[in-house]
Amino acid sequence: MIKKLKRLLVIGIVIVFGLMLNNKMVSYQAEDYIYDSVEDIPKNKVGLLLGTIKFLSNGNVNLYYTYRINATVALYNAKKIDFILISGDNGNKNYDEPTTFKKDLIAKGIPEDNIFLDYAGFRTLDSVIRAKKVFGQDAITIISQQFHNERALYLAKHNDIKAVAYNAKDVSGRYGIKVQLREYLARAKASIDLLFNVDPKFLGDKIDIK
Repeated sequence: MIKKLKRLLVIGIVIVFGLMLNNKMVSYQAEDYIYDSVEDIPKNKVGLLLGTIKFLSNGNVNLYYTYRINATVALYNAKKIDFILISGDNGNKNYDEPTTFKKDLIAKGIPEDNIFLDYAGFRTLDSVIRAKKVFGQDAITIISQQFHNERALYLAKHNDIKAVAYNAKDVSGRYGIKVQLREYLARAKASIDLLFNVDPKFLGDKIDIK
């Protein structure tokens, strides 16, 4: 029994160390391409806005959502992007991240003609690869919180996409910590996906952004 517990402890330590190492590696590969300043970030034709839910299970507005809206509007108003590609989950008729984002961006003054929707951004990998293979973008500005941007940049780099990222304001408190912890597992999954050349769930016909 003691030997079994020791073996499980060793396995647990190895897994935790691996997750921490992979997390550091993802952050390191992204650090030269990530920006907090609208003034400093280079211009790209298209900003890839990564989707999330608007409302939490308790009915409150998701601050990750709000801050991504604000970041996108700031980039557009500063003329650092010309078009916005909103990529998110539209798994059923009652759940539509891209359209929800679009309505709020239009309410903030973004012209509808400058917004494109990707309804098949079920995962960050799907969103990033589809930006290139479906929407024809070899260079993009990714918009999300820093932890998410780092993973998206990591995926973009390994799919030959010239990407930079703009950090939306992060979320603090217990909910923010929970999301950050989940990110360790998400980054491990991203590395496994790259190792096995996993493709998006859907591709489909090309859509021109112009």
